[in-house]
Amino acid sequence: MISDSKHTVLDIEKIRAEFPILHQEVNKRPLAYFDNAASSQKPQVVIDAISNYYSTINSNIHRGVHHLSQLATDAYEQSREKIRKHLNAEKKHEIIFTKGTTDSINLVANGFRQLLQEGDEIIVSAMEHHSNIVPWQLAAKEKGAIIRVIPMNDNAELIFEEYQKLLNEKTKIVAFNHISNALGTINPVKEMIAEAHKYNVPVMVDGAQAIPHTLVDVQDLDADFYCFSSHKVYGPTGIGILYGKEEWLEKLPPYQGGGEMIKEVSFEGTTYAELPHKFEAGTPHIEGGIVLGTAIDYINTIGVENIAAHEHALMEYALEKLGTIEGFNLIGSAKNKAAVISFLIDGIHPYDAGTILDKLGIAVRTGHHCAQPTMSRFNIPGTVRASFAVYNTYEEIDRLHEGLLKVKQMFA
Repeated sequence: MISDSKHTVLDIEKIRAEFPILHQEVNKRPLAYFDNAASSQKPQVVIDAISNYYSTINSNIHRGVHHLSQLATDAYEQSREKIRKHLNAEKKHEIIFTKGTTDSINLVANGFRQLLQEGDEIIVSAMEHHSNIVPWQLAAKEKGAIIRVIPMNDNAELIFEEYQKLLNEKTKIVAFNHISNALGTINPVKEMIAEAHKYNVPVMVDGAQAIPHTLVDVQDLDADFYCFSSHKVYGPTGIGILYGKEEWLEKLPPYQGGGEMIKEVSFEGTTYAELPHKFEAGTPHIEGGIVLGTAIDYINTIGVENIAAHEHALMEYALEKLGTIEGFNLIGSAKNKAAVISFLIDGIHPYDAGTILDKLGIAVRTGHHCAQPTMSRFNIPGTVRASFAVYNTYEEIDRLHEGLLKVKQMFA
């Protein structure tokens, strides 16, 4: 159990019992799952909710007058409202269901592609996931716009003064992550948004790594756009959220055409539906949208602050423990850091280390983590990344430490 003066006691073994996948062996050893930044595991309540949807209310939504359609529609829209409350968005129609963070960013980038002009500037950061780089490059290339990059220092922190210098009257949008998937750096989101707003520039925040680990209030941040993926927050894959201020969602053109997003269609022309349906073309991932609400309920039952406290304690323990290994090199030592440890062991390729750890039942991520510019900044091909969730334990970190010692022995 964990406890301190500010946080509720968490019974980690009880929490672990709620995740069926954790109770298995990999290569005849108990699974230790440290790949949570890529995707989290699912509690039984989420698994049951998926089955319950298909067993009891499976139907298309919004247009049906029959009983099942109304039940499914109600459940889907109740989930939208849960997410609105969780993000503290002002209006329910500011919550758009998407396929995930990548889809959300592409939706916004596609809209700005049609608003940009030659010579306009887009600012992104040096620590972005490819999903928050490539869509903006596509938009810039089509319109003749220019990508500007916020640099970072050797501690993997964005250089705020350099960001300030990049902002000007040509800047049309700023896009950056709340927390780096590759480094764990927590960026000063509120301050960065406020700086952009001095130039009346909207800001798109990639919150994929933040929502599972910290409370986010989009009104307090004053974010223009904020997005995240369900599968990183204990929910299903293939569903995510884009929050957008109403004024900006009204300005952007539809991302896709088809059913649901229309008001009237004729061969002479089409008018579009009101928000949020303007951006939700076709039959949605109904089960995913409903069960994302279940996942949000789950983390709120535990308490996001309690989750964050446990994960932070795990990270501190892991940094101390792994730091005793000769040749251990931490990549990303920001003062404000989430529970992600990205590292290298001298003389050992990340892929080799990850392969051996897998033989020991320990799941880590290796490679560039879809953040090649970040790796280039540190002149490395990639890292080993251990990322923590509420169900991870100190004993598992001890196993990771022992596993890395065995890795070193094999390459001695």
